Amino acid sequence: MVLEIDSPLGPLPDGWILVHLADLTTKIGSGATPLGGEAAYLAVRDRFAFIRSQNVFDRKFDSKNLAFISGQDAYRLNGVEVQPEDILLNITGDGITFSRACMVDPAVLPARVNQHVSIIRANKDILDPGYLLSYLTHPQIKYYMESFNAGGSRRALTKAHIESFVIPLPPIEEQRAIARILGSLDDKIEANRRMNETLEAMARAIFKSWFVDFDPVRAKAEGREPAGMDAETAALFPDSFEETEMGMVPKGWRIGIVDDLCLLIENGGTPKRMEPKYWHGGTIPWFKTGELTDGPLIDSEEAITEHGLSNSSCKLWPKDTILIALYASPTVGRLGVLEAPGTANQACSALLAKPEYGCLFLFYKLLFSREELQNIAVGAAQQNISQQVVRHHEILIPSQETAFAFQQMIEINYSIRVNNEKQSRILAAIRDELLPRLLSGEIRIEGRSCQ
Repeated sequence: MVLEIDSPLGPLPDGWILVHLADLTTKIGSGATPLGGEAAYLAVRDRFAFIRSQNVFDRKFDSKNLAFISGQDAYRLNGVEVQPEDILLNITGDGITFSRACMVDPAVLPARVNQHVSIIRANKDILDPGYLLSYLTHPQIKYYMESFNAGGSRRALTKAHIESFVIPLPPIEEQRAIARILGSLDDKIEANRRMNETLEAMARAIFKSWFVDFDPVRAKAEGREPAGMDAETAALFPDSFEETEMGMVPKGWRIGIVDDLCLLIENGGTPKRMEPKYWHGGTIPWFKTGELTDGPLIDSEEAITEHGLSNSSCKLWPKDTILIALYASPTVGRLGVLEAPGTANQACSALLAKPEYGCLFLFYKLLFSREELQNIAVGAAQQNISQQVVRHHEILIPSQETAFAFQQMIEINYSIRVNNEKQSRILAAIRDELLPRLLSGEIRIEGRSCQ
């Protein structure tokens, strides 16, 4: 049914119509949990995957933590079978997971979904799935979906809510063109993500080889040349081991604490809530634990002004400061590196590396110590690590020259990752800006006139 109301994204070109999603789909519905809940999940895949909200990101399906169910459980859930080009929408959750949407990755099929994820299956004769995905993931539509929230403090959407969503309906050819244009930006963003994933794996592998497995030392002890490094770098490593309280370690390396690698370690803070005008809309990024993802911290969801900084417990830290999440499970132990001066909330601690070791050496030392730190984390409802635990955590420290050689080797790798991430954010912003302009007729597609 054609609607006589305004589009959430603004005016539409002449001849376009606004339609309820229920009239453009062949299926809208959420799943269920197999009998027995998580205990019914299989350790390895037999045939059927089970999709949960943690697999659904905006415009990206994440196969990590994909669950698997038996054929018997899949049969019981036949009504929530996922098909190619289905759109998956998270219908419950907190402010992070709620309303995320993506197209299912065909590589995970056959699959079913749980009760926190809704399947939206477009009638492809009149609605292009890629166009629908572009619409549902636009920031303005996120606010639109929030207005339907039926869950109070925990957000929730019902089947009736989703059916009542209004969708601008261009001709199907233009829908496909819009999906192709925005999809090409997605392809570049995904290529950057995969490159960064590879670069990060390389950096971790080098750190593990040098400072965990001691491969260069083992090679020299056996009379071999260390692989993958020049003679100058190889000369930085000893050619034997010695017994310590940590076991056999490279000769001359010492047992110390994290504090030995740092110029400062201090906790973050929160701007005064009595002065909200200093708490939002500023130019100094203010990070929270959920924004730490073991990589560069480019910008944050919130920012404060210099006035707010000087009138609060927040502290301004320089570029290359490492943040570690101390509280708020499941983020305990997450890391990030400031790419510009910034600050963080009280659930984070900041570590500024001594220049003779380098911030990236400290970053990976913390990363490879995370499991030990998480095992120390205490608290029933909310795990936490104290700053003192981090500061005094015992570690093996190589010579300054060896640590800095790693820093120099990884700097180029890391700078490429940062540039890729910045480029992807710009591309995402362009994508979000394009959709309303394409829908308004401001930008011509396939001969359509601009208005």
